[in-house]
Amino acid sequence: MGLTKQYLRYVSSAVFGVISSQKANIAFVTLRGGEKGRYVAVGACEHVFIWDVRKAEKVLILEGKKHEVTYLCPSPDGVHIAVGYEDGGVRIFNLLNGESNISFSGHKSAVSVIRFDALGARLVTGSRDTDVIVWDIINECGLYRLKGHKDAITQILFLESKNLLITSSKDSFVKWWDLDTQHCFKTMVGHRTEVWGMVLLNQETRLLTGSADSELRAWDIQYIEEGKELGEPQQKKVRTLLENEEEDEEGLDEEPEERILSCKKAGSVLREARDRVVSLVTDAKAKVLACHGLDATLEVFTVLSEEEVQKKMDRKLKKAKKKAKLQEGEEDGPEPVVERKLSDEIQKLSNIKASSKIRSMDCLVVPNGEMKLALLLQNNTVETYTLKTTEKNPTGTKTSRLTLSGHRTDVRTLAFSSDNIAILSASGETVKVWNRSTLQVIRTMGCEYALCSLFVPGDRQIILGTKSGKIQIFDLASGSLLETTDAHDGALWSMCLSPDQRGIVTGGADKTVKFWEFELIKDQDSGKSKRLTVKHTRTLQLDEDVLCVRYSPDQRLLAVSLLDCTVKIFYTDTLKFFLSLYGHKLPVLCLDISHDSALIATGSADRNVKIWGLDFGDCHRSMFAHDDSVMFLQFVPKTHLFFTAGKDRKIKQWDADKFEHIQTLEGHHREVWCLAISPNGDHIVSSSHDKSLRLWERTREPIILEEEKEMEREAEFEESLAKGDEPVVPGETKGEAEPAGKKTIETVKAAERIMEAVELYREESEKLEEHSAACKAAGKELPPPKMNPILVAFGNISPSRYVLEVIKKVRSSELEVSLLVLPFPYVPDLLKLFGGYVQQGLEVELVCRCLFFLLRVHFGQITSNQMLLSVIDELRTNTISKVREIRDVLGFNSAGLQLLQREIESKEDVMFFADATDRFEEKKRKRKKRERAVLTIT
Repeated sequence: MGLTKQYLRYVSSAVFGVISSQKANIAFVTLRGGEKGRYVAVGACEHVFIWDVRKAEKVLILEGKKHEVTYLCPSPDGVHIAVGYEDGGVRIFNLLNGESNISFSGHKSAVSVIRFDALGARLVTGSRDTDVIVWDIINECGLYRLKGHKDAITQILFLESKNLLITSSKDSFVKWWDLDTQHCFKTMVGHRTEVWGMVLLNQETRLLTGSADSELRAWDIQYIEEGKELGEPQQKKVRTLLENEEEDEEGLDEEPEERILSCKKAGSVLREARDRVVSLVTDAKAKVLACHGLDATLEVFTVLSEEEVQKKMDRKLKKAKKKAKLQEGEEDGPEPVVERKLSDEIQKLSNIKASSKIRSMDCLVVPNGEMKLALLLQNNTVETYTLKTTEKNPTGTKTSRLTLSGHRTDVRTLAFSSDNIAILSASGETVKVWNRSTLQVIRTMGCEYALCSLFVPGDRQIILGTKSGKIQIFDLASGSLLETTDAHDGALWSMCLSPDQRGIVTGGADKTVKFWEFELIKDQDSGKSKRLTVKHTRTLQLDEDVLCVRYSPDQRLLAVSLLDCTVKIFYTDTLKFFLSLYGHKLPVLCLDISHDSALIATGSADRNVKIWGLDFGDCHRSMFAHDDSVMFLQFVPKTHLFFTAGKDRKIKQWDADKFEHIQTLEGHHREVWCLAISPNGDHIVSSSHDKSLRLWERTREPIILEEEKEMEREAEFEESLAKGDEPVVPGETKGEAEPAGKKTIETVKAAERIMEAVELYREESEKLEEHSAACKAAGKELPPPKMNPILVAFGNISPSRYVLEVIKKVRSSELEVSLLVLPFPYVPDLLKLFGGYVQQGLEVELVCRCLFFLLRVHFGQITSNQMLLSVIDELRTNTISKVREIRDVLGFNSAGLQLLQREIESKEDVMFFADATDRFEEKKRKRKKRERAVLTIT
């Protein structure tokens, strides 16, 4: 038997370089009773980072699984934060320990908005799939799904006093929902374009909406009283019946509009920006309003209270009277009238200019009247500002800026130091050097737009090739730019260190390959010390732009990738042409040569990777590698394994000898631009358009290719299973309100586990029946049948108890959908089991929830089955009595706790006042002592 090749698995180690992702919003949070406005939560790819803006450091990471974060919403108590994801899932994290125990899955696409109610007991989510779902956090389940919008949901607001919900969408409508009856009772059609944001002002009596123009529209909300609500429509009906049919129809249309409230336009506030509203936010008490568009300007408005507006109107009236008196010169004249405008209630406070375009913002007002603002910018930056709202013309003061932990633009080149410790990353404006173990920035230096980079042997200097064709040399110790050399007339696309470590070779868009040697020259500034420079020695002129250059490790050959889709191989010493590798349909963007100079692998924009022999230039194999352009390719040192990075967001490992795909590293959410492998092959770092750098490390876990392929097939099958048709509830018609759950692979698996448990219960019941029949026939007690090993593993529990354990383990938010997927033949057994559980008082609440759901779903089949009539009758009597017992116990416990609370409060009050009296007496004694001492001294 031949030896099999062992591959070791690479796993994700860390995500760094990203301060905040652009898809999610920013939100202020409080940690362990800390001060307000100090901590902000931002999405960072699939994770949530909590930043301390004062210290500019990360204090907590809420780890996600796979999908990107799209929305954040802290709970009213400040202890939890709800996080929405790209796949439509929602998870609720505890900010004290960073753990997530509650997760919901109901949307088919990304969550676009999340809102808690005032108590934090209900959660409402809106998505790009046009649905709004109301979730019960305490019971960890979905209540209902509200359908009606035709485009993505942009904002959700609770009207707490009336249990109403307001939703806005990109379909230009604002809908009002009655949560008691779960239907839409009003649709506002006063917007011509998408409604991007809205807020409630003046104790929920005014709605302010922002759309795609510079106008913020204000709407007055007037609640219709019960008597008025019953009276007016009837009068309308009488009037319309007496008139013609058209008026009758109009009257019937108007009737539901004015059922709960009326909403009329009160005016509009003009913004300075001409583009659409991106964020429209108020503080907790709706005293200050902030909004911004697609530019870098944030506009802040103050919302005056009714008393302040009245004072202002009185002043205006006084001024108008005085003016009228002066003009007319008479005492008796018409009383001047001052009209109340919206501009008298909402006044412009200030403009804040951020350093870049604003993506999202959040604000809060502290008790002293100071407003704190957190801005998430589009260039991977977070800025915080303060604004004193009590001043007449306040100006925003920048208090902090998070920039150090990431680049402003995409990282286009990466490199590892020779000792595997330092990582170099360079972007359009800066080059950073990171410590691999701590992921902290060691150096940050300003540079031109970098395209390629490397560490100089010795790891004391770094060299960058720029888009303008220059070579820049930096010293790491001082963090300074040593030299800038004009190398190429066009972009310097590629750079490679010579194997003898004495120089470099560069290739550029000016159709040349240039050879450079390292030299030490006297530093003109210091005069004594020497500094590194590069000396141009040779030039190779070519017919096409050079995209990539690589030395063979034995320094015998030089591979050059050209824009004509070919790779030319030259002898290094004489620069004579050796081979031409042609076969790619699009230009070769990356290439690398194996450590023994035997193989060359090329990656192209045609999505293929080709492996060639360097002895004759023959193509060993062409492999379809990625679903988009192959951007980077590199061999693992001292092996024939190589990694490729593509625009399809994936990094793949390949075997160049067996031409096999080994593994795929998934994690990036945008195009992967480049990667670097450490000299010992244990670490990989990759950069992407999502602004993140990811570190991958090699484990000791071996990969078995057959198992990997099997797991991939299983994952594909499971995805297709979850994407199947949604289960339909018999007899239910599709309306505005639907069940909140969604069929997922977890719900299908949970249903399968319940089915297996019921089947095991049937088998064990049959065994017991057979055993009892055998005992009767034998006339003596026979040894009991052998128990199922699963039941033994659960501690020798009964089969019926095992079914209950399985149902208990189903996640609360997935229970209904799992029971909906369950075939009917299993339902009679479950109903019989439920009767036993209720009689014994086992998990009555959970059993009742399952029982009522199954009865509602399978009502027709259950009632037509004569065998189940006795079971249902028994369940009816037992369930009512048991639920009554539990309710009585809960009522007794609640009354007892309230009594204890009152007793403790009364005791604490007495103790507090007694303590205060003692302290007062002690202070009095001390003061008298001091006075006596002063008297004796004098």
